[in-house]
Amino acid sequence: MLNNIGLPGLLLIAVVVLVLFGKGKVSSLMGEVGKGITAFKKGVNDGTKELEDAKADAAKDVTPEKDKA
Repeated sequence: MLNNIGLPGLLLIAVVVLVLFGKGKVSSLMGEVGKGITAFKKGVNDGTKELEDAKADAAKDVTPEKDKA
């Protein structure tokens, strides 16, 4: 169903949304979407860094227990 929209259909939808909600509302909505994407990327990067740090901590000490003392 959505495969047949094309560029003219998308433009028509954009114009209708702009008329219904106004330029200010659409602009603020896009700003919020941008903030959400930024927060998501930051969360993913923090999670990846946390996993890498955990791997690095586990890999630091590979000395067998009997040889430590």
